[in-house]
Amino acid sequence: MKAGGESEGGGSHAAATYKGLRSRRSMGAMSEINVTPLVDVVLVLLLIFMVTAPMMTTGIDVDLPVAERSDDDDPEDRITVTIDARGRVSVSNQPVNIALLEEYLRDLLMRQTRKVAYIRADSTLQYGQVIAVIDKMRKAGVEQFGFAYQPPDEEAGS
Repeated sequence: MKAGGESEGGGSHAAATYKGLRSRRSMGAMSEINVTPLVDVVLVLLLIFMVTAPMMTTGIDVDLPVAERSDDDDPEDRITVTIDARGRVSVSNQPVNIALLEEYLRDLLMRQTRKVAYIRADSTLQYGQVIAVIDKMRKAGVEQFGFAYQPPDEEAGS
């Protein structure tokens, strides 16, 4: 036995191991890429975008003034022209002859600040009948039209 507690063959084993490590490195460059740092960077970028994206869509903070409710917003003051399945016309639940519709609407619109009218037409009407009523409404001075409809959920319940 040698001094220092080494066995006789111990020194040569260490030298062989060192030689083996050196020879592996000298064979060529390592061709594998370590993807762990890449994944870390991608996850950090994803986290940054997830945190900042909602902040970008909020827009500009503005303290808007509160307006008083105007009389035009009352459902009772709205002008609603209804055309039933037989082609009969009524304005705000009052039957009106189609020949007098233009004059009747002109009188109603004189009292309105906004020239808006809503159309309720039966789904079985021909397109031309509705267009004829819209044409008379436009000649009477209606500037904006709204079309009333039933959402699919309410239609099934009726």
